[in-house]
Amino acid sequence: MADHSRPVTGYPTNNPYPNPSTATAFPHAGPHPPPYRPPPTPRATFLRRLIAILLATFVIAGIITLITWLALRPRLPQFRVDSLSLSNLSLSPNSSLLTANWDLRFTIRNPNHKITIYYDALAASLYYKGESISDTTVPPFVLGTRDETALRATFAAVDRYVDGWVVEGISWEKTVRGSVSFNVRMAGWVRFKAGAWRGRRRFLRVYCGELPVGVSGKGGTLVGGPRRCVVGL
Repeated sequence: MADHSRPVTGYPTNNPYPNPSTATAFPHAGPHPPPYRPPPTPRATFLRRLIAILLATFVIAGIITLITWLALRPRLPQFRVDSLSLSNLSLSPNSSLLTANWDLRFTIRNPNHKITIYYDALAASLYYKGESISDTTVPPFVLGTRDETALRATFAAVDRYVDGWVVEGISWEKTVRGSVSFNVRMAGWVRFKAGAWRGRRRFLRVYCGELPVGVSGKGGTLVGGPRRCVVGL
């Protein structure tokens, strides 16, 4: 029979209830307050509003200009070479000197029904292939709606020094083909206007290429009839 008065031996019994923590509890840290930002000054507010107004004005003006441009549908002018004559041709192969006179007659037409075209002075240059031979200027003029005008440009070269291949090329074309091809380039500022509307100035470029001049002796004229020119902005 067991003796209940004897002490119990064995492993100690674990306490199912842990001792309360002795650590000190801190309150929960909240979010930091936003940094202080001073209110904008009246000067800064005024500048912002002024910039916004200017930007809006430019955008509205651009939209109005675009709508007007699309409504009027402006078309480029048309250039046509009517004649090109050559005179006093003289070539010096040994010294690469060239002397000659050219007389260019051309017509410009405005195909627009509602737009007038204002031309500043046109700079015109005469070339043999890629070599510039002579330059001149066409005075300013105005072309009304559906109007056309005939103009003249004269070029001259007096003992002008050119590359040797230019003299050789002109001599070869004159002897073998009986004609020499030149080209004319023109450029200048133009403005389109319709009533109270004025478009901004645009730079016009004109290229009249492959203008064959039948040469006999020291002169000649354009062969093959009038030639259309390429026009671009």
